[in-house]
Amino acid sequence: MRHLTGIVLAIVMTAALFCAATWGYVRFLAQSSRLPAGASLLSDHHALFALGALAGTGLLAGILIAAPRISPLAAGLPGLLLVGLSVLYLVSVRRADELIPLRSHVFGTGFETLLARGLLGAAGLAMIVPLFVPSRWRSRRSAELADEFGPDGTDTGELVGVVPGFGGMPGPGASAGPADPTAPARMGIQPAPFAVPARPAAPATENQAALPRRSGPPGIVY
Repeated sequence: MRHLTGIVLAIVMTAALFCAATWGYVRFLAQSSRLPAGASLLSDHHALFALGALAGTGLLAGILIAAPRISPLAAGLPGLLLVGLSVLYLVSVRRADELIPLRSHVFGTGFETLLARGLLGAAGLAMIVPLFVPSRWRSRRSAELADEFGPDGTDTGELVGVVPGFGGMPGPGASAGPADPTAPARMGIQPAPFAVPARPAAPATENQAALPRRSGPPGIVY
């Protein structure tokens, strides 16, 4: 369910890149070129709207990249698409342009401009980073269970995902160190009761074996 939600977010991210980011980029360039020299962009509402569209798209991409609870597919799939189009654009510009929809519209024109300037390729490289983070593929519940119960073990007694000799783990053939007597108390484990072993009797010497034993009256112990 988590990765299915990530696919839905990936579609939303792709739509935001193709519509909001491209429209904001083209509109911001057009409005900034019309202003006289020395004028402030803060007085132009159209330029501020275009800049807000760009900032909103970048904020959405940053949340999908950095949020640990979101599936890496949300940012990874649009990133792979941008990287693939950038590589195709380097190989064949005509084929890459043919894959861009609505090229006669401002969305397609802005997307082609961003692709030609390498901005989409740089954004795609940043968006595919979560795909290579192993912890992003596991849900938060799975990570908590792994921390609580520790690593899994195989039939031969080896620990899955643990390299012997690193992180304080004993290597193969290493003897166990002295046990910590306070470890069971810290873990809340009560020690099992045990019986005191009987003391072995001392062997009789030759003189003691030669002497006869005397039995006393009943009730008297010698």
